[in-house]
This record gives sequence, structure tokens and C-alpha cells, in this order.
Amino acid sequence: MTQATTTNTQATTATFKSLKCKECGAEYELKALHVCEFCFGPLEVSYDYSALRSTVTRETIQAGPNSIWRYRKFLPVTSENPIDVGTGMTPLVRSHRLARRLGLKKLYIKNDAVNMPTLSFKDRVVSVALTRARELGFTTVSCASTGNLANSTAAIAAHAGLDCCVFIPADLEAGKILGSLVYSPTLMAVKGNYDQVNRLCSEVANTHGWGFVNINLRPYYSEGSKTLGFEVAEQLGWELPDHIVAPLASGSLYTKIYKGFQEFVEVGLVEGKKVKFSGAQAEGCSPIAQAYKEERDFIKPVKPNTIAKSLAIGNPADAVYALDVAKKTGGHIESVTDSEIIEAIKLLAETEGIFTETAGGTTVAVLKKLAEAGKIDPDETTVVYITGNGLKTQEAIQGYIGEPLTIEAKLDSFERALERSRTLDRLEWQQVLV
Repeated sequence: MTQATTTNTQATTATFKSLKCKECGAEYELKALHVCEFCFGPLEVSYDYSALRSTVTRETIQAGPNSIWRYRKFLPVTSENPIDVGTGMTPLVRSHRLARRLGLKKLYIKNDAVNMPTLSFKDRVVSVALTRARELGFTTVSCASTGNLANSTAAIAAHAGLDCCVFIPADLEAGKILGSLVYSPTLMAVKGNYDQVNRLCSEVANTHGWGFVNINLRPYYSEGSKTLGFEVAEQLGWELPDHIVAPLASGSLYTKIYKGFQEFVEVGLVEGKKVKFSGAQAEGCSPIAQAYKEERDFIKPVKPNTIAKSLAIGNPADAVYALDVAKKTGGHIESVTDSEIIEAIKLLAETEGIFTETAGGTTVAVLKKLAEAGKIDPDETTVVYITGNGLKTQEAIQGYIGEPLTIEAKLDSFERALERSRTLDRLEWQQVLV
């Protein structure tokens, strides 16, 4: 398969104008490239903000589809008919019970656990990447994944009629493996961790010419995460929050939310203000949190060992940029143990009725840690990002959430079980009070 040449109509119909190196500023054509040939820095999409200011208003956005594509002018696609499977515009939930537990007055939960079609934020980035892949002439798409990305790539490729081959570590959770296989991609389970999978995929991309959403298509793919910033600003009544807490894996999601806020300020859709950016990692894979704690501006790669497999990237590509965002916004980057992650999954479920996977448990655990340490002002408007559904990582909480009460089909059996459950509840509360 060969990649199609970018058409001349792109320059006149699109608001994105080039790929630009984040390190040296070198510019490139809008092709399937992701690394600068001069300094090997990552490439990022740049936009014509004057054109955006003259064409985009709050009203034009609100008149768009109830999906990420209401922000199409801010995304790197030329098509008037992007791949739209209903991704985005997920709930921004005003928290009451969790907020009270943590001593916060204005806490919101951005709930991508119900994102479509595969129940994680990855549906956003894949929708953008595959739309761009189709524009560039790719017929086979692929990815290196810790699970959610493989699910999204397989599902959206099936919808778009693209051939698909995805790569995952062989020890992933069963729900994520089944969540890819159901769409009938070619699924490669690699004996190794994510970083090893990613290295293999770089070789495959170079030899087979496929469109890898998080390798040669990465500049386009990563832009989809900006929509998590756009939506929060719109859902807060066209205002920015004071503080956000988001998970850190590669660091891309975190930095793109920041970029999304900045773009809305740049084109006049929201008033500018300083938003604190705090990041969450699991202790078993916390290279960014370790660098933040030690005040380093570089990353020491680690070997992942955590239940939060979707965050288990030992050598994160955007780590230095995530560190920069945390520092310049006055945010924090913290890590939490696997047991704290499990407790946070339970806490979010029992207070707000939201079942998150381990990445969300990590983020809520860090939110709790920051709140208890006084690093979040109770009066701040704080948004915590939940990026995936707990149905995908059920193994993580097995054995930690109790068992059903098995009874006979008789009233007295029910009454005895009910009394027993109430007694157990009283004992648990007494332990908490002690």
C-alpha cells in the first residue's frame, strides 16, 4: 500500500497548516510524519488561529453535532464527513457525595467511562487519527496499545471499513482482549511490556507502510485529546476550571488538555486564566512523578509493575512536556499505590455511582491525596478526568468488594441475611469511627 499525496485543497479548506517540531520549530508538510529529521523532536500540528477567530463562535460550535466533531475546525482533518461514531460530549458530573468526603466544594467529574463506542477516552484520539489516515490514503491501520487504544482502533476501523492489526502486551486484562477481538482485527499479543510492543510497532510501521495511530499518525491522533479540554470549558458555561487532575501515561492526554484550553483562549471563546494541572501515576510505573519529586527535567525509564496497566508506560514520550505544564501552572504530580487505586475505585463507585477502571482509580486516589494534603483549595472549581470504564479491569477489584448474600427462597432466610448485613455495616462504621 502506498500513501496518497496530500491534495492542494487542504491548504484552502483546513485551519491546520503544517507539522511543527516542538523542539527546534522546523516545519513539515501534512503527511504521516511524527519525528523531526533535524533534532528528532516530536512533531505537532499547528493551526491558523486568525482563520479560527474569524470563523468559529460559541454559536457555530453549539450548532454542530453532539460529538467531538462540533470542534472540527480545531482538529487536523479536511473531510466534511469525518468518522463520527458518537464519540465525545460525555457527562461533566457535579460531584456532591465524593466532594463532601474530600472536603471540596466545587468538584466535577469528566466521565469518559461512558464514551462511545468502546468506553474510554481513546475513542476521541482514534476517531481523529482514522479520519486523517483515510484522508492520507491508508487502507490498513494499527496501534501499539495497553488495551483501550486497541479496543478503539479495532472498533472504529471496523465501522470505517479499514483493515486493522493491533498489538498489545500478552498479559492484558481479559476484558480488554475480548474488547478488541470482538471487532475481528488481527490481534498480536506480544510477550513483553508496552515499551517493547511500541518498539516492535515502530519497525512494522517502517517496513509495512501501515497507518499506526500512535506512531506515524501520532501528531494527528494526539490532537483528539484536546476535545476533553474543549468540552469541559463549554460544559462549565464557557469558563475554564481552576484546577484539573488527569492521569499520566505517555503524558500526551495531559498536555493536550492544556493545549485545548489555550486554543479556546487564543480565539476568544473563553477568558484566559491560570488553571493548575495536576497529574496522577501509579507507584509501580511513575517515571514522571519521580522526576517531578526529584525536580529533574528528564525521565529515568522504569519497568512497569502495577495493576494500572493502561498507565504502564515506562518510558513516556511526552513526559518532559507534562513536567513543564505541571510546573508552569502550579500543579502537582503524585503517585499512589495499587491498594490506594483499588480503594479509590470503590470510593468513586459508592459515592457517585461511577465504575472506573484502574486509570480512573489512580486519578481519584491522587485527587484524594492532594485534597488531604491541602494542595487543592476547597473553593476551587476542580475537574477530575475519568478516562475508562471499570468493566474493562474487573480483575483488579476481585476479592476486595465483598460477596453476595446467598439465601433460600424463604422470607425467614431473607430476614436473617438482612440482619447479618446490617450488623456487618455497623461494625464497619465503628471501625471507621475508631
